Amino acid sequence: MFGSKPVVVFLALALISAIGAFDYVSGKEIHLSAFYLVPICWASWRLGRKTGLTLAAISAAVWLLAEITTGYPYVHWEIPYWNALMLLVLYLVMVYLLSAFQTAQYHLEDTVRQRTAALMAEMAERKRLETAKLQAERLAVVGTMAAEVAHEVRNPLGSVTLNLDLIRKEISKLAEGKGHSPDEGCALVEDVREEVRRIQRVSEDYLRFARLPRLQRRPVALNELLDQKLAFMNGEFDRAQVKMRTHFDPALTTINIDAEQLWQATLNLIRNGLEAMPGGGELTVGTWREGKQAQLRVADTGKGMTDDQLKQVFAPFFTTKPKGTGLGLALVQQIAIEHGGHVECESTPGKGSTFTVFIPLGDET
Repeated sequence: MFGSKPVVVFLALALISAIGAFDYVSGKEIHLSAFYLVPICWASWRLGRKTGLTLAAISAAVWLLAEITTGYPYVHWEIPYWNALMLLVLYLVMVYLLSAFQTAQYHLEDTVRQRTAALMAEMAERKRLETAKLQAERLAVVGTMAAEVAHEVRNPLGSVTLNLDLIRKEISKLAEGKGHSPDEGCALVEDVREEVRRIQRVSEDYLRFARLPRLQRRPVALNELLDQKLAFMNGEFDRAQVKMRTHFDPALTTINIDAEQLWQATLNLIRNGLEAMPGGGELTVGTWREGKQAQLRVADTGKGMTDDQLKQVFAPFFTTKPKGTGLGLALVQQIAIEHGGHVECESTPGKGSTFTVFIPLGDET
């Protein structure tokens, strides 16, 4: 209410005029000079120091006019002018004090807001770090278990594969001797072989996840690395009917990273995006520099994820794919953590998902 500048100025001037008129009517019976501070201070608080100074001068002039027109006989003619000057000085001092108080209040409020925002950001960061640490500990335990299981399973699988080859040969020999077609038996063997291959892929994923090699950091031009690697995937994008877009921030020069591991993480995100767009779509790979962080972003226009899926997206063994192992995104997160960063995901059902890998630029060259 009374928020616009013209309205405030109009009401302040009307109030000053009313006080001046009443001052004229009452003559010397009632001293109203202090009441001019009401519109002066109100307008100064609402509109600033300049408006307050202007109204202070107008108030002193109105008081002087009312005083002179009353016809009160002063001992010296200079007295009303001197009184008006003193009132003007008083009004100006009040305006400056009020504006100084207002500036201090705004500064205090701004400081409180900044510190509150910084505290909230620090609390959120601490919570994220605690969550990341807890998940890293869980991943370490899971990784150790997975490595043991995968190691124990891999050798018997090799033996099973070899025996399947021998069985297939025996089926072919038996079929030749009796004049029957070996196709049905070979098809069954091939089905078993395919299941064995699937178990082998799962085992390899587990071992890759559990035995993530130590980082081999070196200065890498990230934009050039991605541009070169993506050029070799054009055929894969064409087969998937996916339009590839890139956005590389030129402000992002070289950073110290393990190029192979970071590309492995990027490749996992790209393949996830392709699998999320079985009917084709658009995939965007980009880099950004924001403060002391590099951002590597992979966005697709696929089916997206629900809120429940989004909460578990980085959990080991969680997957929405019929043949997925649920370790791809967990591996991406582990690589990001090894680089001192983290991964975030935004997703909207029916519109797609965006994964962003954050990497600190503390070792930038």
